[in-house]
Amino acid sequence: MTDLSHLPTRSRLVAAALTDAGVLGEVVELPDSARTAAEAAAALGTEVGAIANSLVFWADDRPLLVLTSGRHRVDTAALARRLGRSHVGRATPEQVRTATGQAIGGVAPLGHPERVETVVDVALADYPQVWAAGGTPHTVFPTTFDELVRITGGAALVVGD
Repeated sequence: MTDLSHLPTRSRLVAAALTDAGVLGEVVELPDSARTAAEAAAALGTEVGAIANSLVFWADDRPLLVLTSGRHRVDTAALARRLGRSHVGRATPEQVRTATGQAIGGVAPLGHPERVETVVDVALADYPQVWAAGGTPHTVFPTTFDELVRITGGAALVVGD
């Protein structure tokens, strides 16, 4: 395994979870912020749609992590219907940190204190490689749609508007 001592603590936790999940892509630290899909795409020289935005919602009193393509927004009403939930709304920054152990803008698909129910946007399948957050707003890792579904145990759904 590569020396990860240069990474922030949260990113080292994510890197360990990736290794445990059999993921070959490694967490990399970017000099510029990757807090938004547009920032991440610019820093990586890729299309904004290839960025897996990690958005935490609150769905019927439980956290819900949605990994959505940066090319569109999540339609929360449609997502609630698809999941059979009465309501899906944005989580507060405190709820995000409690559910994931990570701050908004750097939430990784895994490496959380406990498993978080996850939905993976089928639009990410349009890209041979996607980039997901690595636990901080400056860290990311390369992956694929299929790998995201596998490592999160997520449901592949249409989430965009």
